[in-house]
Parts: sequence; C-alpha cells; structure tokens
Amino acid sequence: MLTNSELHIIIQGCINQNRSSQRDFYTIFYGYSAAICMRYNPKKDDLIEIVNDGFIKIFKQIEKFNQSSDHLDNSIKSWIKKIMINTSIDYYRKYNKNMPTISSIDTSAETLESFRETALDKISYDEILKLIQELSPMYRMVFNMYVIDGFSHDEIAKQLNISVNTSKSNLLRARMNIIKLMEKKHKAL
Repeated sequence: MLTNSELHIIIQGCINQNRSSQRDFYTIFYGYSAAICMRYNPKKDDLIEIVNDGFIKIFKQIEKFNQSSDHLDNSIKSWIKKIMINTSIDYYRKYNKNMPTISSIDTSAETLESFRETALDKISYDEILKLIQELSPMYRMVFNMYVIDGFSHDEIAKQLNISVNTSKSNLLRARMNIIKLMEKKHKAL
C-alpha cells in the first residue's frame, strides 16, 4: 500500500507525462480497473482493450484530478472507477449498436422480485460475479450500474440512451435471470 505522498509523486509524474510514473500507476491500478470492467464485459480480449482505453483516458485527463484529499488512494480509486465504468459503457455502445433492448415492463413479474430478492442477498461476491457474467450485455450493464455501482434508473437511462422504464425492466429481468441461474446451479449440486 502506498502512502499519500508516494501516490502524489506518481500522479504528479503522470501529469508530467513521465513514462515510468505512468507504468507505476498502471501497475498499481490495473487489477482494480480490470475488476470493474470485468463486471461489464467478461470477454478477456475485450476486457484488455477496455482497461487500456480507460488508462489512455486517465492519462489524458489526470491533470483534472483533484489531489487535495487526505485519502488520496480512495479519491483516485473513485475517479478511476468512474472512468472505467464510462469506458465500459462506451465500448458496449460502440460494438452493440444493434443489440435489442427490452422496452416494456411486465408488471406481474415485479411481484416475483419482492419474494425472491433475499436469495440474491445470500450468495457470495464471486458467485454473483459469475452469474452476472452469464447475463446478456444489456441486462449485465443495467444490473451492474444499479446494484453494484449505485446509479439511479434516471442516470442509467441517460448513460445508455434508454427510457427509465427500460432500465427498470432490464434490472427486473436481470434479477429474474440470476435467480433462474441460481436455481439451475443448485439443482445441479
């Protein structure tokens, strides 16, 4: 773990476009960045491209990062997280332009969500990550943004250029698919 002053020196080197500092920054935050991007796209080849695109954005914008925080490590991780999520969304938009989205809500399905939600609360992070990776790209995107990253349906709708109802519907269907996958997994055991 780096101290604030060590991290500040590396960030300052990145601002000055020092290749050694950029390599250090990349090495330190690659795993963190890859874990974020992997939730949005589990394909290894895509993941590497998304993470590298994210780091290019970071190095181009790093002078805009506010280094005045007492908790520099948390601040930089929060800033990196935002960039990596947006880069993952941009990648999705670029390569999935013709992917259909669900645009209507099946209100009868909403009742299923209320009594099955507790099943999602009882599984481990690794288990849920594997299940999330099995979802269709749009369901995975909405689920990650809402459940894991804390976006509102309004924010998701704006980011993905979909309606709020589509965001809600995709979340509901993602949860239902995860429940089905969980049930299928447990039946196999």
